[in-house]
Amino acid sequence: MTIRLDRVSNRAELREFRALPLRLHPADRYVPPADAMITGWWQAGVELYLARDATGAVVGRTCVHRDPRLDAKLGRRLQLFGLTEFTDDDAVAGALFRLIGERGRDTDALFGPVGLLPNQTGGVITSGFGERGFIDSAWNPAYYPKIFENHDFVRRFEADTWRCDLPATADPDVLFPFDDERLAAERLVLRYGSRRRFAEQLPILRSMLNASFAQRRYYTEIDAAELAAQTDGLAHLLDEKLLMWLEKDGRPVAFVVAVPDVSRFLMARRGDLGLVNQLRLLATRARYRDEAVLIIKGTVPGEQGKGYLTLLSRELFRNLAAGGYRTLRSTFVERDNPASAAQYPRMGGRPLHGYTFYQRETR
Repeated sequence: MTIRLDRVSNRAELREFRALPLRLHPADRYVPPADAMITGWWQAGVELYLARDATGAVVGRTCVHRDPRLDAKLGRRLQLFGLTEFTDDDAVAGALFRLIGERGRDTDALFGPVGLLPNQTGGVITSGFGERGFIDSAWNPAYYPKIFENHDFVRRFEADTWRCDLPATADPDVLFPFDDERLAAERLVLRYGSRRRFAEQLPILRSMLNASFAQRRYYTEIDAAELAAQTDGLAHLLDEKLLMWLEKDGRPVAFVVAVPDVSRFLMARRGDLGLVNQLRLLATRARYRDEAVLIIKGTVPGEQGKGYLTLLSRELFRNLAAGGYRTLRSTFVERDNPASAAQYPRMGGRPLHGYTFYQRETR
């Protein structure tokens, strides 16, 4: 098959780029990224490419980019790629991978799919294909891992996402035992998110996020502008009882961020979160209070292993139940970090999707 690769250069091609996975994937499983995010990357100069067959039909897509922060973290020059989708045709994927390889010929390895970094979004699921995706996570058909691996990509940072069908009669004090006498003894204070003060709270969350995840191999420090962009619009949908952090003697030491799962809305709107659909979502947000997504959680170095996330997990479970949530999904947790996944079986959880990134050496 003859495959032509074109860099996206105008709005019509950008629409084709966004539309491809909506044609390839089942509408009840694939959750599209917000159109505005992809448009923002394109406007910022990220290279987006379309793969076309001999008839001109779009059969694949990818983007290529680099980030010196990840290079510094891993000690290697990486050609990053993301938003990579293709039909079940080895020739299509091969053409995309050759393009990525050409763009990365002066690097040590190709790495992805990431958008734009692994601590933001990206990845490939390797199991659980019959389960729908959700916000801030990937979904792809079963042929993706095979095709990547047929082209000499190897798995990196293998992980799982999780699904917890919350047991209605469980006692949170039994599931997550924590001695409440420690609250006064250690000067611990529980804080909650606030829609009105969310912008003021972001720096607190960012400081804990960067400190607690600095040890993870894939994580690069997120700056204020990046976090603001990733959380844009979140304040309107925030369930204040699902965003919590713990202060110890006035110093933030642990946090958990969960949000109502609006994946079904994104799926129905095909990724369009323009102003009209933002208003629709705001008006109908009560419909999306039966399922939630745990986006991220952590404890700062020096305070790990003291049970502070156990306390936050107990309060999260309690608040989910009080809010009428029945299901909690979690973004990926690396398999070499079992302590981070330990809370999910207690909540009635099971691994949902196997998850990985892919790397291929260029030398």
